[in-house]
Amino acid sequence: MTFAAYLDSSASHLFPINRMAAALILVAVVTFVHGRSHKASGGLQNWFTVLKVLLIVGFVGLVGVTVQAPQQVNLLPTAGDGTLLLSSAFAVSLIYVNYAYTGWNSATYITGEIENPARSVPLVLIGGTAIVILLYLALNAAFLYAVPMAELEGRLEIGVVVAQATFGTTGALVMGGVLSLLLISTVSAMLMAGPRVLQVMGEDFRLFRLLAVRNSSGVPRAAVYTQGGLTILFIVTSTFESVLVFSGFILGLSSLATVLGVFVLRYKKGADRQEGSYRTWLFPLPPMIYSAIMIWTLTFIAFNRPQEAVAAAVIITLGFICYIITEKYSAASPETAAKQQ
Repeated sequence: MTFAAYLDSSASHLFPINRMAAALILVAVVTFVHGRSHKASGGLQNWFTVLKVLLIVGFVGLVGVTVQAPQQVNLLPTAGDGTLLLSSAFAVSLIYVNYAYTGWNSATYITGEIENPARSVPLVLIGGTAIVILLYLALNAAFLYAVPMAELEGRLEIGVVVAQATFGTTGALVMGGVLSLLLISTVSAMLMAGPRVLQVMGEDFRLFRLLAVRNSSGVPRAAVYTQGGLTILFIVTSTFESVLVFSGFILGLSSLATVLGVFVLRYKKGADRQEGSYRTWLFPLPPMIYSAIMIWTLTFIAFNRPQEAVAAAVIITLGFICYIITEKYSAASPETAAKQQ
């Protein structure tokens, strides 16, 4: 949706852009490529990721050099900020920030398709997260450096607003098209990583075994196409903001459950280096702090955005029901009985 908004802001002066059609075409094309082969999928992701990083660095550099009158932004707490930090608006904004960093763990979804995952995945997670933090903070700093905060409120294509204020109308049109390219790698990454979750579900549960089917190149094409179909469903049935809050709420619940599971593992397995045990720095402070912040955020979301919270609760409930059904169905299957023997 954001890709279509940037593309429209750039090309609308030349010819009209149907935002929904543009978003759907992007999803369809990327889904098709990822459903072909590992070579096509990896090539698409690698090239657009490199392009994305270069464009972000270039954009930040140009803004820093071009802006003559930078905005005065105080990044440190001031008097009265304590009340703001405890407000519902701040809690809701944390969902957006949390969503912005979502994807740092996606490398774990493809561990079955990379060499030496025990060594590679930790390096990818740590290195990838560090790079994303730097790029994300630098890009937002450039936005706040160039344009008053009031002019950015409620705008989806913030990059175009900043480009127009910095480079003029022509520059904004060019940057709108350039920034739309940045988002192709984001769409591509999720349409590549997400289906691997569906694939494992198909391998674990007989009811969803079709999701585990691979093509001749070893790609879980059915899972890729299913992920693409779900993406299209979201685009045609909701708004960007609703999808973001809804997705962020479910991701928040999922991550909260995962982090709380650390306490369960420590209780059952201890901190020794036995199979299934878990060790973490300064335990139990990191999981306690994260869990407290997430519970506080989700509570505010439930009260302030009840529609998205209810939709998320319905999805979670359906997930539990499907899990129970698939457990019983899989346990009764001949394949499962043979494995157990």
